[in-house]
Amino acid sequence: MGRLEDQFEFIRITDSLKQIFRQTYLHDGSRKENDAEHSWHLALMAVILKEYASGDVDLLHVIIMVLIHDIVEIDAGDTYAYDDKGNATKRERELAAADRIFNILPEDQAKYFRSIWDEFEEGITSEARFAHALDNIQPVMLNDASGAKAWKEHDVKLSQILNRNKRTADGSAQLWQYAKENFIEPNLQKGSVKEDCNME
Repeated sequence: MGRLEDQFEFIRITDSLKQIFRQTYLHDGSRKENDAEHSWHLALMAVILKEYASGDVDLLHVIIMVLIHDIVEIDAGDTYAYDDKGNATKRERELAAADRIFNILPEDQAKYFRSIWDEFEEGITSEARFAHALDNIQPVMLNDASGAKAWKEHDVKLSQILNRNKRTADGSAQLWQYAKENFIEPNLQKGSVKEDCNME
């Protein structure tokens, strides 16, 4: 196929993100969000919340990163944050998916998008740390807004939330502090999240 045909094939394939549903409910609890909605929401958050990033970040780079970070789930599926069994094989499944899906693109774009996905996975750069902070805080916010619907369904404990977010402050200490005070602590008080450890 020619370059344009490859690009449109990738665009067609990525439409499948609309069919990958996460465990996080929409703010009104009416249904679970899909990966495409999640990625768009993170991109919007990046634009609005850039001022709270730890260090200087290239906003366009962050936006591209959050828009493509879950593309691998087209093949690998969504792995729930607190699913120990699923997380044991997540990396292997996602690497295989990245090899297939990004290589649909012409070689230069395949290398570019794969490098950004790898950067997100490594979480070392300022952009990757900020993207991870947004990726972690968004479901916490939606869990609070939906009345902790998914947290209750999965009997989530505070230790699980804190472990999942152990590096969130690296991307934005202010956003993580806000999330703890406004999204997590109220749900501890209501008993929606099991308090099995101290809030750090």
